[in-house]
Amino acid sequence: MIHNLNFKLVLFSFLGILANKVSFGQATDSTSTQLDEIIIAENRIQLPYSEQSRSISILNKQMIAETPAVSVADMLHHIGGVDVRTRGANGVQADIGIRGGTFDQTLILINGIKISDPQTGHHSLNLPVDLSNIERIEVLKGPGARTFGQNAFSGAINIITQTPDASYLKFGAQGGDFGLFGAKISGGLVTDTQSHNLSLNYDQSNGYKHNTDYTIFNGFYEGIIKLGENKLSFLGGLTDRAFGANGFYASPDFTEQYETIQTGLAALTYNTMLGNATLEARAYYRQNDDEYIFIRDNPEFFKNNHTNKTLGLEVNTVLPHSKSTTGIGVDLNKVTLRSNNLGNRDRFVTSMFVEHRMEFLNRKLNVTPGIQLNYYTDFGFNALPGIDVGYGLSSHLTMFGNIGYTYRIPTYTDMFYQSPVNEGNPDLLPEYAWNYELGFKTRGFSNVTAEMSLFYRDGKNMIDWVRATDTDPWKPINILDLDMRGVDSNISIKLSESLPSVFQRLSVNYTYIDAKVENQENQLSRYALENLQHQFRATLNLAYGKQITHSISAGYYDRVNLDDYTVVDSRISFKGRKITVFADVTNIFDITYQETNLVVMPGRWFKMGVSVDVF
Repeated sequence: MIHNLNFKLVLFSFLGILANKVSFGQATDSTSTQLDEIIIAENRIQLPYSEQSRSISILNKQMIAETPAVSVADMLHHIGGVDVRTRGANGVQADIGIRGGTFDQTLILINGIKISDPQTGHHSLNLPVDLSNIERIEVLKGPGARTFGQNAFSGAINIITQTPDASYLKFGAQGGDFGLFGAKISGGLVTDTQSHNLSLNYDQSNGYKHNTDYTIFNGFYEGIIKLGENKLSFLGGLTDRAFGANGFYASPDFTEQYETIQTGLAALTYNTMLGNATLEARAYYRQNDDEYIFIRDNPEFFKNNHTNKTLGLEVNTVLPHSKSTTGIGVDLNKVTLRSNNLGNRDRFVTSMFVEHRMEFLNRKLNVTPGIQLNYYTDFGFNALPGIDVGYGLSSHLTMFGNIGYTYRIPTYTDMFYQSPVNEGNPDLLPEYAWNYELGFKTRGFSNVTAEMSLFYRDGKNMIDWVRATDTDPWKPINILDLDMRGVDSNISIKLSESLPSVFQRLSVNYTYIDAKVENQENQLSRYALENLQHQFRATLNLAYGKQITHSISAGYYDRVNLDDYTVVDSRISFKGRKITVFADVTNIFDITYQETNLVVMPGRWFKMGVSVDVF
């Protein structure tokens, strides 16, 4: 009953907005207006949010500051259709899925730089950026392979870092329950021709139960040098994390696991103009070192050491025409893996992207076909076509649809990992799917944004780790047929126009997914069949005067293989001229719940933090 009620509330709210679009258009709200104007940071054709013909959610800097979150993984809980399966706390280890996809089917990017990991998607969120570094988070829900690459099987998350407008120096600290402590320092130097930004942060906790302690160090640098009309950009980051992994992998009975990870990222990007065309060339490098110990106090009993490296060169150009735009890109990358368990592996990948956006009927209709061509030295050739279509039904309502083919080769862990409870499968085939989406979204409203999509993914050869009984080892196989269909909706309304000014904004999102698997024996699923069937979140933003804000967020989650639960979080913050203070309470009602079938999540957790602007 509650599932149907949630869906109807969102649907009726959405239709109500459309019916009253004229009256809504009279209000003013910079937050909603800026959302329409944000340029979505893709690597080739870049368009404002209002002109996109795909489902995209955005968390801007104000939302990030007001959300009770201390990590990127925490923030992503607040986006509809994004499934965060957290192990431990505060983002120490988390898997991200979009619309029923697994963590290996979601591509993470920083400023358009791909953070895919050939060893395993478990490492995709080993990010060197602190929330204070982030300008916004863009989430593409649906097929993104023709735009970003093969790991954008069910979607992509692009983290856009903040470039300072002026020189600054800032200190921060946080503390809380379970021995939580953190400190950070960041500073920027800005001149007429250069911009440099550096941040360092350290976080630790004793853990909310046995062997869940952690330490995380992040260092991040970004620099920009203007060379006349051209621009040279540098990016570098390192995250070093060590954590007790009580029950994180394989079985909750394995309480003494321990893991240390170091992930480094570097990129050099050059932007220039060639006539009226833009050209961007980028060299990038990523390295991930992972040591996994089965028994923390006895490392020699069983441990893994993995080091993977990705070195790449990417060139993208955009060619504008009178009524159309063409985007072309080439990406070459070399992948290496050195592992005591997975062996020594090498792969070279060549990718080419082509897309062409056309506008008709006085710009009411836009059509963007595109294709990505790939060649893997170990898996051969594949082509990933897709097309986006958008039509402006009115000045305030757009209908959009897209079709895309997606493809993912198995990770090295899928194929080769061996342990007492896991057995890789070197005979795995790549998985692929056709994706379809039809949706509507508002545009041009100054105090309302809303979107609703129907989606369907027809998956073939889908990869999942399964076993017949609790005593068998987990082994990945190709599921013959896995269909994901559902509805994804979100709405954000400014309340202060019609209610007392203490009420600022109400945001609601709801996602429903119906997953059907065919031609599959009765086996236990580890990842692919653990999707959220119902996901509902509502966030109320309040303001007490000009300096104090308060957000209350409630999320309801119904996963197909676990008990459903509701978690309520809150943040209250004070922002002065030089000082900002926040206080969070997460899981206010101390609910016992799990986001995976292995780990019980923390109960109520109190946190406080402060940041001081020196100049």
